[in-house]
Amino acid sequence: MGRAEGERSNPSTIPKTQSSSSSSSMAMASALPLLLGPRPIISPRPTATGRFLSSSAHLSTAPAPVEPLKGGGRLARLQTLHAASCCNSAPAAASGGVEAARAKGLQLVAWYLLSLDKHPVATKAVTSAVLTLAGDLICQLVIDKVPELDLKRTFVFTLLGLVLVGPTLHFWYLYLSKLVTISGTSGVISRLLLDQFIFSPVFIGVFMSLLVTLEGKPSLVVPKLKQEWFSSLIANWQLWIPFQFLNFYFVPQKLQVLAANFVALAWNVILSYKAHKKVIAE
Repeated sequence: MGRAEGERSNPSTIPKTQSSSSSSSMAMASALPLLLGPRPIISPRPTATGRFLSSSAHLSTAPAPVEPLKGGGRLARLQTLHAASCCNSAPAAASGGVEAARAKGLQLVAWYLLSLDKHPVATKAVTSAVLTLAGDLICQLVIDKVPELDLKRTFVFTLLGLVLVGPTLHFWYLYLSKLVTISGTSGVISRLLLDQFIFSPVFIGVFMSLLVTLEGKPSLVVPKLKQEWFSSLIANWQLWIPFQFLNFYFVPQKLQVLAANFVALAWNVILSYKAHKKVIAE
């Protein structure tokens, strides 16, 4: 009995086989819940961007349920598709807009040329009226900087463009092409000399005289011509001689007034300024 009690009181006397078997049993007991529990399922399902989920998201106890597409999600997808279609069609719409504007411009030019053939005098008269109107408005607003537009002045200036400038230039260019039949540079120079040194001095004087008279100041006709006629003629030569040389040389007679209208706007501004400049009493 003494030996038995000694063996009980001293744990070191326990056999090694018993200790190792006990520790193995404990390890198996601790690992048993892991072995009996559900195994993790690896889901290689790609994300919305096409890449696989991260390694921490691969492990799940069950596959994620697929939720049906709700009304809000369907509406958002439709809106996205609509926005994409609008963006994709924007270049085509812009291109179509440019083509439409170009077609309208060509139609306008064709209509104007047709009007020149059918109604040459009326078409050139209306064109000159529009240009004289614009020229006087620019002169008043930009050069004179008047606080209030002089509508009577604008009306008279535009009226002369309609009834005097357009029709007179039409018949003058027509007569000039028949008067000078020489071709080439000699013919161009001959027309230019007649236009600038015979027609222009007379036409500028007549225009200024009628303008002052229609504005109700007939007594100022002579003082106005003395003060502004020659300076207006010099300005006319500086602007029109280079252009008219090119106009007579390259442009057909039917389109010469139309070509001259591109320069006429600037000339109408100058002419309006000269014609309405205050007469200085001597």
